[in-house]
Amino acid sequence: MADHDAQTFPVTRTDAEWRALLTPEQYYVMRAHGTERPGTCALLREKRQGWFACCGCGRRLFESGHKFESGTGWPSFNDPLPDAVGISRDISHGMIRTEVHCAGCGSHLGHVFEDGPPPCHLRYCINGVATEFTPTHEL
Repeated sequence: MADHDAQTFPVTRTDAEWRALLTPEQYYVMRAHGTERPGTCALLREKRQGWFACCGCGRRLFESGHKFESGTGWPSFNDPLPDAVGISRDISHGMIRTEVHCAGCGSHLGHVFEDGPPPCHLRYCINGVATEFTPTHEL
């Protein structure tokens, strides 16, 4: 588990409320710190202009202009929106990684790695099931 579990966030819900709001797959990824199977999310191939927001609280996380194809099987971004995500140390599965969670509700989104494109060289590897996409023309 990540070390942010003791933090409080602006959006809080009971476990029952999370289960009612999210699909079983979303709950597994976002609340139980799971991972979706690579290549299974339709948002992986999303190329329109718009925003990716947290399915748990609606907070805008990434804009489509920062999305890139990493070849990993998950949507990848090189820069989140300001104050959109938090990071914490994840020591699960015998590894030390940097977890990415929603700054609004604390939901697990994925991990960030230092192998992305310039200029920041970061790759936010995000579970697509944890996000919803809204095209710019619908805003």
